[in-house]
Amino acid sequence: MGSYLQALAFVIAGVILLWFGYSLFFGPFAPLILSWSFRKGRHHGRTDGAPGEPQVCPVCSTRLNKGELVKSMAFPSITGGRDRLMYIRGCFYCLYEDLPRRCPVCGLTLCDDDFLISRMFERPNRRNHVHVMGCNHCKKAGSLLK
Repeated sequence: MGSYLQALAFVIAGVILLWFGYSLFFGPFAPLILSWSFRKGRHHGRTDGAPGEPQVCPVCSTRLNKGELVKSMAFPSITGGRDRLMYIRGCFYCLYEDLPRRCPVCGLTLCDDDFLISRMFERPNRRNHVHVMGCNHCKKAGSLLK
């Protein structure tokens, strides 16, 4: 009789954990990432922007919505100044939705492993300024340090 009660307790605990997991990811108590990005339809509509404008991906020229970021990596400044070397991979749309990725300098079509080389200028009390110098094919990283 004791083993049946123990098995029943495990089944009830399993059902409660399954319900909790389902509610956590798909129910009304879903995290903000899932509820905001998919329920509001932010990833369903893509609009084109002009290269160089604020909130536009430099790789695919997609206008980014509020909260969407470009995947990038900024390195520390060599000279101790306010300009830093930065690699830009792209946004959600060009990395995961198979949009054409192009270098804005040479026009070369970029592969998944390619990136843009840019300078980021940190400005106090203002947004940082990013200047794209080219891709890893047309602008070699070794020539930047000279």
